[in-house]
Amino acid sequence: MLPATWNVPRTCNKPYMHMDITNERKLAARAKALGESADAAALTELTALTRSASALVRRLAASAIGKLAGIVPAASAVDTLLPLLGDTHPQVRQYAAKALGAFGADAEKALPDLRALYANPAQQDYVKRTVAAAGKAIRAAVDIATQQAVHSCRRCGVKVTADEYTRSRQAFERIFCDKCFDEVYIERRNMDTKIELHKTVRAKDGTLVQSDGERIIAEFLRDHGIAYRYDERIRIIEGYAIRPDFYLPEFDLYIEYWGMDTTDYKIGMLKKLKLYQQEGKKLISVHFSDKPHLRDVLRKKLTRFVRLEPAT
Repeated sequence: MLPATWNVPRTCNKPYMHMDITNERKLAARAKALGESADAAALTELTALTRSASALVRRLAASAIGKLAGIVPAASAVDTLLPLLGDTHPQVRQYAAKALGAFGADAEKALPDLRALYANPAQQDYVKRTVAAAGKAIRAAVDIATQQAVHSCRRCGVKVTADEYTRSRQAFERIFCDKCFDEVYIERRNMDTKIELHKTVRAKDGTLVQSDGERIIAEFLRDHGIAYRYDERIRIIEGYAIRPDFYLPEFDLYIEYWGMDTTDYKIGMLKKLKLYQQEGKKLISVHFSDKPHLRDVLRKKLTRFVRLEPAT
């Protein structure tokens, strides 16, 4: 049974009115909970949340709908997501595109809008990358459904169905049959659990990080009004994902805090640096030796890419 719905303000897609921060947090938490509910009835409330005055709430509502692919009615979900491709906020457009990709062949009618969004020269690069990935996933699922293309499981080599293709691409950006998907999912979940257990340092905004150096970075970014994602798996090239320490979506900028000096750690660091360089990503590297004056180092390196607002 889903809890009672929040009172969701409805707006047209014009410059959105300001929302009380307390209400925004409640609605954001509600959107996240609905996305994890595995309840088909959640779509009705999420549809209302996509009309919220808050870009954060609209983004999380779109993301939640994508997580419910295979549970909620696909046609209704796609109809809800399509208008968000024209949202005023780039991250809402990004998450709507990603969510549409989760519906595979059922989102075929979104392809013209995705193509138009990608062709827009004013569109942010990170939005274009998500749009391209979503379009590719939808087209591939359509091809499989019409028997025009054959894809095999990366792990065992068996032919995958359209549903298996969509599910595995959404979760891993790689292709697995259902059996291998479940095995890889368990392996990934166990690894993620170990990482989460090491997040014991709390920043002022409540984010749990793994070290005091990362706490300083998180608080510096928040103090200067810079939105960030911490330790989220992000696809950086086809078929490969990384977990950057910090990703600044508004600037398509990565920050890595290299916090150890062991041989194994340095090997992993060099591999990660090579990947960033190969893909031409904007990266700021800071090291544990910078910690005594980390804020000054960050300020100097960030100003090469970002105009910093005064700290609050």
